[in-house]
Amino acid sequence: MAIHVALHHRTHYAFDRPTTLHPHILRLRPAVHCRTPIVSYSLRVEPGDHFINWQQDPFGNYLARIVFQERARALSFEVDLVADLTVINPFDFFLDDSAKEIPFAYDERTRRDLAPYLEVTETGKLLDEWMAQVDRTPTPTVDFLVDLNRRLSREVRYTVRMEPGVQTPEQTLKLGSGSCRDSGWLLVQILRRLGLAARFVSGYLVQLTADEKALDGPSGPEADFTDLHAWAEVYVPGAGWIGLDPTSGLAAGEGHIPLACTPAPESAAPITGSTSVAETTFSYANEVRRQREDPRVTRPYSDAQWQAVKALGAQVDADLDAQDVRLTMGGEPTFVSIDDQASAQWNTAADGEHKRALAETLTRRLRGEFAPGGVLHHGQGKWYPGEPLPRWQKACYWRHDGEPLWRDEALLAEPEQDLGHDAEDAQRFAQALASALALPKLAVLDAYEDPVANLWEAARLAPDVDPADPELATAAGRTRVLEHLTSRLGSTTAAVLPLEHSEVAGRWLTSGWPMQLRRLVLLAGDSPAGYRLPIASLPGYADPVVPEQGPDPFAAREALPKAAKDASEVEEPDA
Repeated sequence: MAIHVALHHRTHYAFDRPTTLHPHILRLRPAVHCRTPIVSYSLRVEPGDHFINWQQDPFGNYLARIVFQERARALSFEVDLVADLTVINPFDFFLDDSAKEIPFAYDERTRRDLAPYLEVTETGKLLDEWMAQVDRTPTPTVDFLVDLNRRLSREVRYTVRMEPGVQTPEQTLKLGSGSCRDSGWLLVQILRRLGLAARFVSGYLVQLTADEKALDGPSGPEADFTDLHAWAEVYVPGAGWIGLDPTSGLAAGEGHIPLACTPAPESAAPITGSTSVAETTFSYANEVRRQREDPRVTRPYSDAQWQAVKALGAQVDADLDAQDVRLTMGGEPTFVSIDDQASAQWNTAADGEHKRALAETLTRRLRGEFAPGGVLHHGQGKWYPGEPLPRWQKACYWRHDGEPLWRDEALLAEPEQDLGHDAEDAQRFAQALASALALPKLAVLDAYEDPVANLWEAARLAPDVDPADPELATAAGRTRVLEHLTSRLGSTTAAVLPLEHSEVAGRWLTSGWPMQLRRLVLLAGDSPAGYRLPIASLPGYADPVVPEQGPDPFAAREALPKAAKDASEVEEPDA
């Protein structure tokens, strides 16, 4: 759950006379290692007649070096950025085995790389006494750092200090108070005395009011707040640089936006530069506003927001209804065997040893539960790219009013049952159907397989044909093979009766199919003949006749007639 905040930082200098502006260095751009996502960033400098050159210092921080062309009566720097305050877990890291407990030692190479961050530059009696109270008993590293940071926040009171520069650790301990930069620098020196590499951090701190008041303890700021801030980072092998804020006693989180991380505070100043002598009025502003808030459990919708959500939903429903938009939703549940969930037939394969049998059992159980009297149909399913054949599917059709579509199960064949019928039976059935529909028997077409296509595709060859036979390299040899294969065209595979129902004529119509080979040759494959008709070979296929417009599928329909109970109740169709 994220909150986008827009941060505005403005620093302004007004002079009593035209003043020479010497080059300035700005460290006001989020550092490379900033963990808070920065959505947008801009820097505006006045006066506008200047050159700006973006650089990086030896520590990888962004620097804006600005050179001014003319004298000016005012100087201002404005930063605008949008940050995505996605919650960050400051302890989301793993420690190297060598650094799981304190004290630990860096290896020699790492120690050389971290040399500027290990240099102890501050001394003093009070600092020595404070260090003497630090427990050096081996302790888990994270626990040790948390306790050390928390102790410092309790013993050094935070105060706003407008004076430039940073207090020495002795001054901070003597006063028992200091600004964020003072306690940050003190923590850096304490960590270095413990043999831990530490660096000073200058950046922005963003604090937002809590959604709900705390039941115990402080609830945080009363209003959203941002300002320049300072803290420390310590280097732990495996975790990298870990941010510690001694002002609050907490680890650095999503509200800490680092701008510069350096071995010493003077190298991390947000703005450095000078002007000629002039009377100067200084002002600055730091503002933050929420730009976008995602709903979150800590701040549920108010009653007014819920009413707005409901009103919007009602308006959407009304608009959909007024524009006659109808919504449907489909689902495709996946079933697998309870006894064999890992084999290919239940994961990647289109078929398998037990798949159809269990699918048939499931389909019948579903029909008994949801569609008594429904008709089961076994047919072709989806045909996925790259698969040689379409998959199969089992469907069930029924009436919503409970009237059965089918009663005599004995008249329906089992999906895998071989009833012994052949092409001649198909021919007699097609002839009988044509006669019952008062259509000419000549409309029934004989369908044949196409072994030539099988040869070209090398999918199936006759058992006595060897594709490596040298005889196939000659034209005469290929001709003899083709003659042998095409001899199968003499046997009928299926019977085809083209049908189309005409609402105008009120009956079924048919037409002849003029084929290129004067015979209806099926497409290659082993699917049922109805799926392999050579429709694309028919004349006019490229410019088909638009079929008669059927009824609107969403239009109101008359109630279906009652289902017939026996054959005597079935009305004979008109001839």
